[in-house]
Amino acid sequence: MNPRRKSRLYLAVAVLVGLGLTAALVLYALRSNIDLFYTPSEILQGKGENHEKPEVGDHLRIGGMVMPGSVRRDDTSLQVSFKVYDARGAIAVTYTGILPDLFREGQGVVAQGVLGPDNVVNAKQVLAKHDEKYVPPEVADAMKENHHGPAAKYVANEGSKS
Repeated sequence: MNPRRKSRLYLAVAVLVGLGLTAALVLYALRSNIDLFYTPSEILQGKGENHEKPEVGDHLRIGGMVMPGSVRRDDTSLQVSFKVYDARGAIAVTYTGILPDLFREGQGVVAQGVLGPDNVVNAKQVLAKHDEKYVPPEVADAMKENHHGPAAKYVANEGSKS
């Protein structure tokens, strides 16, 4: 083989290996920063056709309604625990911090955090429903499918309009 062709071949192989390694590292880094949206029933029973459940330690967002009577506040710290529910299940959520002003029982919330043992979400952020004019499509679809009541009727009639 010609020395010039040999050096080009080595250069092409080195570039391909470098691109492959770069792509693998980027995908690995992004994997730890992706937060998938789940409803309580999807965490308990699985999501999609394969019924894939999130694993302990996965970063996720959980959306649903705050279960009436489930909010417990620690008197000595800012820790709050509550349950988020839909028509097919409820998941416990713990959060340390100041909750949004619109947070209350029976209200829609989205909690972002890490799934812990026994299906408890350790939330880093809690978002309360603030405006009835816009509902993200994934939340609207989940509420249409899993909730029955005033919030679901609203979403079915108005929330999915953009």
